Amino acid sequence: MFTGIVEQLGRVADIQPNDFGAVLIIDTRGWGYQPGAGDSIAINGCCLTVTAEADGTVNPSHLRFDVIKQTLDLTTLGDLSTGDPINLEHAVRANDVLGGHIVQGHVDGVGEVINVQKGDDEWRTRVRPPAQLMEYIIPQGSISLDGVSLTVADLGDDWCEVALIPTTLEVTTLGTADVGARINIEADYIAKTVVHWLRLQKAGQ
Repeated sequence: MFTGIVEQLGRVADIQPNDFGAVLIIDTRGWGYQPGAGDSIAINGCCLTVTAEADGTVNPSHLRFDVIKQTLDLTTLGDLSTGDPINLEHAVRANDVLGGHIVQGHVDGVGEVINVQKGDDEWRTRVRPPAQLMEYIIPQGSISLDGVSLTVADLGDDWCEVALIPTTLEVTTLGTADVGARINIEADYIAKTVVHWLRLQKAGQ
């Protein structure tokens, strides 16, 4: 589980395609966190597992992840190229402060940035999610975009909008996400649970 509070901007050091998908190597230099093999890391909101090198060690400055084809196809990880910046967050501990909201690292779909309003006093990014996700997105509700915990500032029939503060623009990839950019979306876990429960209740009537 994660909180959607990005801790570090990393960069794609290498992508090595293979029969099951790809090996993704992330340059994490500057990040104080030192994960071990088997630890969970959110990469642009996707929960991935740190894998060891061939000798059984983990290089803390160049983390290695096995990514299956399904993940590459259903998230933006399949769009990555060497040198691309990515958002990093390690899994939350039981005694950590929940600074954002509950984020599972299970991407629900890929949306598209359809408008960016860059004002002197406000920056707003509008995203069109996949249609099936709209029922989980509510005004002033929580949403994760590329692993960043945000609040829905406005909502239309087929889009949602978030307001971004200068810190978010500086320390995450959202500051460079312009119109046309594809973005990982995870809807709020609580909203998904409530909608699912109501569907079951209705089906039982």
